[in-house]
Amino acid sequence: MTAPWFMFATGIENSYPTVDGGRRRIDEMEKCGHYEHWRTDFELLKELDIRYLRYGPPIHRTWLGPERYDWSFADETFCVLKDQDTVPIVDLCHFGVPDWIGNFQNSDFPALFAVYARAFAQRFPWVQLYTPVNEMFICATFSAAYGWWNEQLSSDQAFVTALKNIVKANVLAMAAILEVRSDAIFIQSESSEYFHADEPDAIGRAEVLNSRRFLSLDLNYGHRVDSGMYEFLMDNGMTREEYHFFLTNHLRQHCIMGNDYYITNEHRVAIDGRTWGSGEIFGYSEITRQYYDRYKLPVMHTETNLAQGPSGEEAVDWLRKEWANVLRVRNSGVPIVGFTWYSLTDQVDWDTALREENGHVNPLGLYDLNRNIRPVGKAYQKLVQNWRKVLPTQSVCLTVPVVRPSQFGGSHSDLQEAATRELRQPSAVPPVPDNEA
Repeated sequence: MTAPWFMFATGIENSYPTVDGGRRRIDEMEKCGHYEHWRTDFELLKELDIRYLRYGPPIHRTWLGPERYDWSFADETFCVLKDQDTVPIVDLCHFGVPDWIGNFQNSDFPALFAVYARAFAQRFPWVQLYTPVNEMFICATFSAAYGWWNEQLSSDQAFVTALKNIVKANVLAMAAILEVRSDAIFIQSESSEYFHADEPDAIGRAEVLNSRRFLSLDLNYGHRVDSGMYEFLMDNGMTREEYHFFLTNHLRQHCIMGNDYYITNEHRVAIDGRTWGSGEIFGYSEITRQYYDRYKLPVMHTETNLAQGPSGEEAVDWLRKEWANVLRVRNSGVPIVGFTWYSLTDQVDWDTALREENGHVNPLGLYDLNRNIRPVGKAYQKLVQNWRKVLPTQSVCLTVPVVRPSQFGGSHSDLQEAATRELRQPSAVPPVPDNEA
């Protein structure tokens, strides 16, 4: 099927930042048992009838040096994904780099990463969907502003350095992949944030933070930053030439704006600049509207979850709420093309943002770490079955067909024509009332 149906997805958690001054790597694939149970994990996708998977090879085990790779694990896993006709959204860099790169302060990283991305695309030419660098803003913030991961720095200059290197790496990787796969589509998985002033005297600080939240996507999409953010970038090490690189080298026409939303994505701001979680106030639909109004790109909800609590229904209720928000976004005219519960299985130690190794299992997955389905997994399975064919994307971005692995190698013009015909068909279902989630 080449019809661009709505992309219901999940992901396999593959964070791998370093902590403790770079001496320890937190590898979530290892902690969650994926290296041992990857075949079972892929079977669970078939049980859920999920055909799209946010997934990537562990960069620190795969990229051994400049143009040196160990593809053994990727060859095994991607071969099975291809055989079972699962569409991977390939996550090439998820919060960390190999030891030989060092960290995100290394200005050589962008060009080196582009070579790695091209090598992956050449080895797996049937892969079409990519997230070259995951959550660029969060990665730069946690590594170089909060001092939690990788370089563990806490300054504006370190943040700007990390940010410009990360986004440049993403842009160069997109260009490199397009040289191999001209119809590649890039889904930026980026955290969608909002900062609420806690009192009138905090409004100014909140406004600064609400401008800063857009920086990674502004640079990635060649969107001019506002004057305050331009001064911030220039004052903290970005040159005019570097800024103009982003204005002139963006590839937004190949992009879907993937945005992530958790209950932790909204913040309160104090007069002195301190921030802390506000819980859900605006919610996904309102914040997504703000991002869409800025970039005017098709949207995919690329991450959400909530821990299963004592009743077992907490995560299920959150799933229903997020899905209602997706329908609201769709009905307001935003081209939304997919939804993701992240991740397939529970995670480990995310309650301390991976800064501590406590072995604390976070019950966030569709399955627990014994690969038993959770209530939210059953709810998501039913949601996918009920809604898949109701929500064709009808997205301009996806008039280039999403080519399933089983179709790779066929006539591109035939696939393009078939997908275009499907897109021209009127939707069989009228807009969905928001209260029918």
